[in-house]
Amino acid sequence: MNHLDLSVNLREKIYDIKESQNNFLKIVSYFPLSDDEKQSILKNSESVEFHSIFSDNVSEEEWSKTKHQIIKRFQNELFDIDSA
Repeated sequence: MNHLDLSVNLREKIYDIKESQNNFLKIVSYFPLSDDEKQSILKNSESVEFHSIFSDNVSEEEWSKTKHQIIKRFQNELFDIDSA
């Protein structure tokens, strides 16, 4: 995510970004990104594959209300997996 110029709001929606040797990006977001959000990412990188953990689309309002819980839940679950 180092060379991508993303807004804080968009960065929060992204769970993981993996970059291959040929600068191909695989972006995993919590929920599907909007077309506008994808376009803002594509401005910085031509080769991007988008994935999401959840398939439901959420509004900005829903995301704002639940983002801290969702992000914390995934961080806690990963920590539990790593320490098992």
